[in-house]
Amino acid sequence: MDTTRIDRPGAAIVFVLVAMLAISANDVMIKQLSGGYALHQVVFFRSAIGIVFGLALVHWEGGLARLRTRTPVLHAIRGLLVVISNMTYFAALAVLPLADVTALFFVAPLFITLLSIPFLGEKVGPLRLGAVVVGFAGVVIMQQPWAASETMGVSRWVMLLPVLAALCYAANQIMTRRLGLTTSASVLTVYIQATFIVVSLGFWLVAGDGRYAEHTDNGSLIFLLRAWVMPASSADLWLLIGLGLTSTVVGYCLSQAYRLASAATVAPFEYSELLLAVFWGWAFFATLPGLPVWIGMGLIVASGLFVFFREQVKARAIARGAGIRRR
Repeated sequence: MDTTRIDRPGAAIVFVLVAMLAISANDVMIKQLSGGYALHQVVFFRSAIGIVFGLALVHWEGGLARLRTRTPVLHAIRGLLVVISNMTYFAALAVLPLADVTALFFVAPLFITLLSIPFLGEKVGPLRLGAVVVGFAGVVIMQQPWAASETMGVSRWVMLLPVLAALCYAANQIMTRRLGLTTSASVLTVYIQATFIVVSLGFWLVAGDGRYAEHTDNGSLIFLLRAWVMPASSADLWLLIGLGLTSTVVGYCLSQAYRLASAATVAPFEYSELLLAVFWGWAFFATLPGLPVWIGMGLIVASGLFVFFREQVKARAIARGAGIRRR
């Protein structure tokens, strides 16, 4: 069997859309919990619960023996990329509106398109590269470099956190495309959850008593470094359980999506999360994006859709060429 290429774009699109729904629900729950819990505590409980669901999926797909791997270093690097991506994203989510953080993060598909050139050998022409530039212009507009720092309400470093998260996320998805040729989605999910558990326990050992949070008034750092506490209510406990379930869905579905189709095919459909973020931000937190965010969001979506449609045109042209050669 040829293991050099897996190409099921229809299934990949379904998986990525389910993942976006789960991610948006996950973000709402994280933001709800960010006022009273440490980020590394939330991540630990989310991953401890999520790994149970993940191990069940591994067992269902063929047994725990599938967890053995010949590339542990690559999986560890991928896991650390996901951890950095999540930590920086959630740290920004604690102090920025949900839609704003999501919109800034959506430079990720543009990073994926760029990284797919050297790491996956995918060819990206000048038109698609131009679309990537337009998308990055949208990110710059959302960053509002012309505005005074005082009017932004948060540090510009905080506003760069979702962009850093996007870069790490893009690198992770490129690695998923590589590793997914020989590793199932459920196994990839368990490796990620295990990495989260190890890193969050490390944070607990170093900062779990909250001593570092006492010396800062930065909301993101406070969320990252405050002390662990017992869940204050049954509602919070259910939120933590919900995070475990959604994180498993996200990890499994994204791994499947990027295993089953090219990065350029899958990535544009992640933009569906933008609409969900706007809706949840309005419904749960009574916030709507400002004009610069709407403009930047429009540019990013337009550039992503252009990249996607160019990819389809390219695929049809290759298919027609292959047909001619067969005749």
